[in-house]
Amino acid sequence: MTHKSYIETNRERFLEELFDILRIPSISAQSEHKPDMQRCAKALAASLVKAGADHAEVYPTDGNPVVFGEKIIDAARPTILVYGHYDVMPVDPRELWNTDPFEPVIRDGRIVARGADDDKGQLFMHVKAFETMCATDSLPCNVKFMLEGEEEIGSPSLYGFCRENRELLAADLILVSDTSMIGPDVPSITCGLRGLTYMQVEVTGPNRDLHSGHYGGAVANPANVLARLVASLTDENRHVTIPHFYDDVRILSDDERRDFNSAPFDIGEYKHSLDIGDIEGEEGFTTMERTGIRPSLDVNGIWSGYTGEGTKTVIPSKAYAKISMRLVPNQDFRKIGELFEKHFRAIAPASVKVDVKFLHGGAPYVSPTDMPAYKAAEKAMEEVLGKHPVPYYSGGSIPIISGFEQILGIKSLLLGFGLEEDAIHSPNESYGIGQFFKGIETIILFHKYFTA
Repeated sequence: MTHKSYIETNRERFLEELFDILRIPSISAQSEHKPDMQRCAKALAASLVKAGADHAEVYPTDGNPVVFGEKIIDAARPTILVYGHYDVMPVDPRELWNTDPFEPVIRDGRIVARGADDDKGQLFMHVKAFETMCATDSLPCNVKFMLEGEEEIGSPSLYGFCRENRELLAADLILVSDTSMIGPDVPSITCGLRGLTYMQVEVTGPNRDLHSGHYGGAVANPANVLARLVASLTDENRHVTIPHFYDDVRILSDDERRDFNSAPFDIGEYKHSLDIGDIEGEEGFTTMERTGIRPSLDVNGIWSGYTGEGTKTVIPSKAYAKISMRLVPNQDFRKIGELFEKHFRAIAPASVKVDVKFLHGGAPYVSPTDMPAYKAAEKAMEEVLGKHPVPYYSGGSIPIISGFEQILGIKSLLLGFGLEEDAIHSPNESYGIGQFFKGIETIILFHKYFTA
């Protein structure tokens, strides 16, 4: 039986087994879902054994468990280590979901559920590609799986796991599907990821909430102050104002910028898909550059005072914000965190106290386009999708990827099949069924060409 006929014969079962994984609310950011993390890890370990792994185990960590499984066909053959994450983002605001986020449905050829793309759907492509190769006696190399439950909160436990298990994780390549393509008709392979520094700030004014009539205009309102401080972090040209923020950012030549902008991109379609009137970003750079080769700063959450129904006239005692900075090669996420804290404290007025916390971060990553794994991915993707893929620098971050290279000494290949319309991290996240099965086929061919 060929791999295509095996996939077609088992098509509905593949989807049902994915749905079982999607039904588990494995939200790593919320402590009440700790039992769900364990349940999801055990389910994935069982799926690896069922797919053909020699064994699969759930390894405890200081946080959520790591699933490790492997099939060694010949120690002399190359080894691919598949990385993925089974934790998902919170679903809030839940009222914006059209269906239950943890009861997957198929609508217009798309699987709708939290984690459908990021990353359960994409990691499950590897499980099913592995099963297909085992079942059709066509597995050409050794395969290991390392599936974690903390990527969405910065992978705090995985760094230690890697340090303690270097021999267990030894491989020739780490294969990752947690990224996207430029578009359904524009195959692409991610060759760069931005780094990340994630901070939380707390602004404190009076020692209690105050009556806004008795005290309004006489004491600092932390919510007002925070709004001013946050607004000042970028200037009128959307340039980050933190001193020395850009010191290590490499300026691309005109030729490099022209090559970078040669990838297909329709600004009209981009605005239409997001339902926005116009784009906005750092002056002097294209949208592609702003999300690929330039750093950025964004508020991810901001809260203070009374936000319930009706009115409550108070000056809040405290105000908070979560702020992320996406970084480019040569920027050090720890240094940026220190610069942010120093600057934020310096610009705060004496009328308030501020507390600044570093929550998590990671270094940028570049995957060379001339390494054999990239060439094998190009060949596999072109054969399945019918077009030669283009290199793509993603605006997103997977902090642990640079950690793999530092700790394990192994390069990663980022072979993702997500699309912009998948709405990862948003309500009604989805993943195209076509992308899911094309991904399985491409992964199978990648194994073949990488080991040829």
